Amino acid sequence: MVSEARSSLATKGWARFEVDAGLARWAEAAKAAALARMAEPAHRAEWLQCEGTWFVGVDTLPNDARGAVQGSGPLTGPGYDLARALYGELPLHAGQVSVTWPGYPRPRKDEDEAAFGYRLRRDAAHVDGLLPVGPSRARMLKERHAYILGLPLTEADPEASPLTVWEGSHEVMRAAFTEALAGIAPEDWGEVDLTDCYKAARRAVFETCPRVALPARPGEATLVHRLALHGVAPWQEGADAPPEGRMIAYFRPEFPGVDASWLKAP
Repeated sequence: MVSEARSSLATKGWARFEVDAGLARWAEAAKAAALARMAEPAHRAEWLQCEGTWFVGVDTLPNDARGAVQGSGPLTGPGYDLARALYGELPLHAGQVSVTWPGYPRPRKDEDEAAFGYRLRRDAAHVDGLLPVGPSRARMLKERHAYILGLPLTEADPEASPLTVWEGSHEVMRAAFTEALAGIAPEDWGEVDLTDCYKAARRAVFETCPRVALPARPGEATLVHRLALHGVAPWQEGADAPPEGRMIAYFRPEFPGVDASWLKAP
């Protein structure tokens, strides 16, 4: 199982793990903690977007550096085990809690027609850590994540806005960024405008890499390569989920330094 998951992550850019009893218990506790935090007015005001169909939930989960929340022990499960085996014992940030409801997507606040069209047709596909900077919203590498670990917190139909990944896109992106950053010291990568490179690589991915939907249930886990192009699918008519919505907790710990690990690590 571990070797198959490691191979899938390397070749496809993602790996999925079956239900683990310990992780299912963690998910139950994390759901309760997330719902309590989501009910706070400040969090709702900041993160309830797309006309109430998406709670973005960055830094919403009140976990410690080992992933523990009130009522649970540290984060566990084979997905997290593989991530630690590949990238080391990186401290976990407060997890994102991404929640969608029927009708997703609606336009996000200040989202123009082109951006909303991209969200609707391409799942708002992106590579994490390339943040829009300045008035021109130039894409720059501001967060050097090691991996993306998705942990569902509610049961939902497969058509209820699942995570989507473009298989093999991590190697397309790696090649493009390697060329764009050639000759530049890794500590200076965060000041390079990668917009044109990024857009061209995305176009290549859409033309050559299959889009795969990765629905999952509590107790399962999805590990995604940090360079993989990924997004959130529109909610399909008739898809069912509890009133809490389709909830997924995400962890994206960052590499501790500014060396070349972001491009060179597995």
